[in-house]
Amino acid sequence: MKSKRVLFFFLFFSLSFFAQRERIAYLPTFDDKLLHFGFYLGLNQNDFKLNLKDGSVPTDITVAPTTGFNVGLVVDLRLHKNLNLRLEPGLVSNSKRIFFNHLGTPRDRIREVASTYLHIPLLFKFSTDRYKNIRPYLLGGVSYDYNFSSNERGKDNHSGQFRTKTHNMMYEVGIGIDFYLYYFKFSPSIRGVFAINNEIKYDDPANGPSTWTDPINFLGTRGVFLNFAFE
Repeated sequence: MKSKRVLFFFLFFSLSFFAQRERIAYLPTFDDKLLHFGFYLGLNQNDFKLNLKDGSVPTDITVAPTTGFNVGLVVDLRLHKNLNLRLEPGLVSNSKRIFFNHLGTPRDRIREVASTYLHIPLLFKFSTDRYKNIRPYLLGGVSYDYNFSSNERGKDNHSGQFRTKTHNMMYEVGIGIDFYLYYFKFSPSIRGVFAINNEIKYDDPANGPSTWTDPINFLGTRGVFLNFAFE
């Protein structure tokens, strides 16, 4: 439901710009630059995609996402009049709650996973031809995440700490619109981010069966990012 509200906000905001009929072509030579820079601010809503192992023990695990924030830089390289290569290093912060509903006590049932990432996407940007002061585009590529809060090296001491991997790979797809303003280009975009690798750090089987990690076959981030870039 929150993802739908974010999408509605993005579309409403974009359409409001379409409604403004610009007579002056701002920044007419902006897209002729080989290289340009900028920064972005944004919001995200992440949760985990879960695949459970087949087993005889009934297992009910759900994830509750929350809204976080993104901030970072933009480095844009022009490859063609309709194709750019973008590097967007930044920080992403969010938290998730994992509910092990089949377990008895609240202490065992809930695990909080707070994460702060160094997020480094490398994206291709496919743009239409410019129409007055607007230019829609598509995004696609891969990203590397360094999770500062993974606790991957934490001790497996059955303290209830849920651990994830430090190094993760994602793929991203999205859409956006460039708006050419008097002093700068404003570029809102919405994109989906999906994990490629399994992010869970399994508890050591030498310490006995794990109630929390043993039932999980795959755990990977999936999220919606709403970014506002200023270039």
